[in-house]
Amino acid sequence: MPVGRTHAIALLGLRGEVVEIEADYSGLLPRFVLIGLPDAALGEARDRVTAAAANSGFELPARRLTVNLSPAALPKHGSAFDLGIAVATLSAAGIVATSSIERVMHLGELGLDGRLRPTAGVLPAVLAAAGAGFETVMVPTGDADEARLVPGIRVVGITSLRDAAIWHGAEVEAIETEPLLRAAGTVDGDDGLDLADVIGNRDAIEAMIVAAAGGHHVFLLGPPGSGKTMLAARLPGILPDLEPAVALEVSSVRSLAGIPVGASLVTRPPLEAPHHTATAASLVGGGSRLIRPGAAARASGGVLFLDDATDHSYNHVEVGLQ
Repeated sequence: MPVGRTHAIALLGLRGEVVEIEADYSGLLPRFVLIGLPDAALGEARDRVTAAAANSGFELPARRLTVNLSPAALPKHGSAFDLGIAVATLSAAGIVATSSIERVMHLGELGLDGRLRPTAGVLPAVLAAAGAGFETVMVPTGDADEARLVPGIRVVGITSLRDAAIWHGAEVEAIETEPLLRAAGTVDGDDGLDLADVIGNRDAIEAMIVAAAGGHHVFLLGPPGSGKTMLAARLPGILPDLEPAVALEVSSVRSLAGIPVGASLVTRPPLEAPHHTATAASLVGGGSRLIRPGAAARASGGVLFLDDATDHSYNHVEVGLQ
């Protein structure tokens, strides 16, 4: 049998690395072996792919299947490798042609019924695929709008593993399947907060305008009820729209955090206001294996507002332009 070969993306923060997925059947006893430093979620792809293939009408050989994720020394995280592993497995079984799947980047999590679920981090992953020279990327239907935000790359949105196999040339009958979609995100735009709402405090208003114009940090000091939070919440409203490159970065951070991006880039500066009891890790982000953006990263291009600054043990800045 041929070796099935395709590609996916491993994310390390916003940086993506191309991963080659190889699948090979041998004459040993039936077993699914996944190698190449997968984490626990990725290791469970064995069961998801097997069940999804069976429920999509594909009979896999009763032989030992070895799936390798290369480079082997690069840690891989999450379930977005499911689609790539599945199509490589179908190719190794002779159901689809390797010549078709090896030129396409595959991203998406499989359900047991064979449908594809939206996954976090699709935008930075597609950006990495485009940067690596790929011209076509296949993603779940629920992530297709987000993936199309990357210019110069063809996006194929699919509902199920069966649809993916048909697109790659499998000779099976198409079955209409209801797609799994993301919950609707908030609309990017005016939130109704206007600096004109602030009555009095002329010096404070002027300070906010100067900060917005020059990209300065602001420290607001005053008794409770004097309008510090009201001023800070209205600071993004007087900032200009994000430049295209910054909008793409802000949208990528949003995608990585699992927040819906939708069909258009985030063009307004974000506002993040973590509570003073928030941990340092939730503020700066990170993680021992899977990196997630914290409030400071999500505020990139906008405003990070630290209310009750003296109660934050790790910072003494109340409002900062990122």
